[in-house]
Amino acid sequence: MFFSGIILGAAAFLTIGIFHPLVIKAEYYFGVRVWWAFLAVGLAAVGVSLFIENIIVSSILGVLGFSCFWSIKEIFEQRRRVLDGRFPRNPKRKY
Repeated sequence: MFFSGIILGAAAFLTIGIFHPLVIKAEYYFGVRVWWAFLAVGLAAVGVSLFIENIIVSSILGVLGFSCFWSIKEIFEQRRRVLDGRFPRNPKRKY
C-alpha cells in the first residue's frame, strides 16, 4: 500500500486549517502590513521544495508555499470583512 496520497492530503488539510485562523489573527494584530511575511515564507517554501528529492516533503512545502500566497489575498479580504463589521476590530489600531 502507498500512503503518500493520504499523507499529502492530510498535510494540505492541516495547512489550510492552520492558515485560516492565522490570517484572522495576523490582520487583527498587525493589519495588512504583514503580507510581505506571507510572501517571504511562501517564496522560501516553494524555493526549497524545488531542491528536495523526497516527493512527499517537496509536495508539502509546495502546499505550504502556495497557502502563504493565498493568505496574501485573504488578509486583504479579511480587512474588508473587518471594515464591513463581520469580524471584530482591534481597538488599539486605526482603520
